[in-house]
Amino acid sequence: NSGVESQDTQIPVITDSSVEWQNIFLNFIFVSFHLKCFYSSSQRHGYCTLGEAFNRLDFSSAIQDIRRFNYVVKLLQLIAKSQLTSLSGAAQKNYFNILDKIVRKVMEDQYNPRLIKDLLQDLSSTLCILIRGVGKSVLVGNINIWICRLETILLWQQQLKNLQMNKQVNNGLTLSDLPLHMLNNILYRFSDGWDIITLGQVTPTLYMLSEDRQLWKKLCQYHFAEKQFCRHLIPSEKGHIDWKLMYFALQKYYPIKEQYGDTLHFCRHCSILFWKDYHLALLLKDTGHPCTASDPDTCLMPVSPQHFIDLFKF
Repeated sequence: NSGVESQDTQIPVITDSSVEWQNIFLNFIFVSFHLKCFYSSSQRHGYCTLGEAFNRLDFSSAIQDIRRFNYVVKLLQLIAKSQLTSLSGAAQKNYFNILDKIVRKVMEDQYNPRLIKDLLQDLSSTLCILIRGVGKSVLVGNINIWICRLETILLWQQQLKNLQMNKQVNNGLTLSDLPLHMLNNILYRFSDGWDIITLGQVTPTLYMLSEDRQLWKKLCQYHFAEKQFCRHLIPSEKGHIDWKLMYFALQKYYPIKEQYGDTLHFCRHCSILFWKDYHLALLLKDTGHPCTASDPDTCLMPVSPQHFIDLFKF
């Protein structure tokens, strides 16, 4: 319902000779469809705090999409590090509800447990500091609620520590059956050093490929500028540069590039944050956000987790 009174409005009868009426009818459908999209939960505007945005954007559904899962987890981790006390009571409750769903999902499908372990470690450290310093820092809610939340986090950490990865029973093609050049191509597509190490533990062949100096050199060159790794050169025993050690050493000094399957987008023209609808993009070449600009694509800007938080800093 667009809110426009349409009691006397009649949809025109389309005939073969009425091209003009056909265009009017198609525009009618187009506008009605986009009005529905405009008020969906995938995009929001009109808020001014991080807590409001966090409450109103659909993060609970986003974690069910594998393209958005890592993005939401990273956002929760950044909030845990520095923005937890800025959330309202309702936003904090929503934060821990989403976190509970994430932990349940990881326990069920065992997807990326390392990422969740890092998030829970940062969150537990923050809560310990806040609880010990109660009175010095602002904690919304009763102190006993926060202690209960900390105990829940410690329980989650123990559950993830005891998580046993299910062995996949597959009589078809496996990684071991792939030729070396294909395995190498897979490794070269990773942007996270820990993912390379983890895959290298699967088979002796993958371990050999994961130790390739050129692979780690490419990874360093992707994430860091030349002048950055020139300041921290680490030679190996043979006199060569140990690019693997270099990668992990540089991580301590410089941020690595972040890659996500999908991110929130910000429309500079409409001042709206929204998730792109990839089904609409494929079918209708439409993002799901009915921008009124003459060239909407030039107004869209991907928003990283850090940028999302920075939008609400004043």
